[in-house]
Amino acid sequence: MFDLELEGKVAIITGGSDGLGRATAKRMASEGARVVICARREEHLMQTAENLRKETAGSVRGISADVCVPEDCLRLIDQTVQEFGGIDILINNAGKSAALGLEELSDEAWQDDLELKLMGAVRMCRGVVPHMRKRGGGSIVNASTGAGKAPGSMALPTSVSRAAGNNLTKSLANELAKDRIRVNAVCIGLIKSAQWERRSGGDSLEGLYKELGSKVPLGRVGEAEEYADLVTFLSSARGSYITGTAINIDGGLCPVI
Repeated sequence: MFDLELEGKVAIITGGSDGLGRATAKRMASEGARVVICARREEHLMQTAENLRKETAGSVRGISADVCVPEDCLRLIDQTVQEFGGIDILINNAGKSAALGLEELSDEAWQDDLELKLMGAVRMCRGVVPHMRKRGGGSIVNASTGAGKAPGSMALPTSVSRAAGNNLTKSLANELAKDRIRVNAVCIGLIKSAQWERRSGGDSLEGLYKELGSKVPLGRVGEAEEYADLVTFLSSARGSYITGTAINIDGGLCPVI
């Protein structure tokens, strides 16, 4: 049996009520981790947590929080520690796609994107590190995209905020290695998610995925479970010698490694 040694580990997953975050919560809970998911829509979040408990027979707790609000981040971390005694894993998954040109973006749009994708991760990392240190180590995984490595045209502001997130990942990996806290990023390509479902606007989701998949070297769109498998592996004892890297999960789409 391939034991990931996640039994009893405490994991926080931001943006955990839908799509990739939900899939990761399900995978980790199935492996025996005690999972806390957060999102802004409280009713939907609590329903997701209940559903995941039924699906996995595991421990999944929902705590409503907005990572753009510093007080929410602190409350999320404090409640997790109070309930479970510590934190071993942080998955900074909260985010949304934003791909526009320079002249289409206001200062406010830039600030909103950086608050969500960069500062949200900064706040959560800063809050969990002392608790991981007390546990003798931990793992942080930051969601990113291939655009953070190789931006295309009309990919702002996401390409900039994700590039900053990749830099944050490497910087923290170097800083926290002495504490046995590993920090990695996962650069997401075209993967089935709630965001694509919303973008389909009632059109055929299968048709949309087929069209998107034609742009991918492997010829298909990825599954949320494939993202969840990678993130869970990086968070586990089996990934204990991996830190400071940004791994593409995109079917070969990103032009750089």
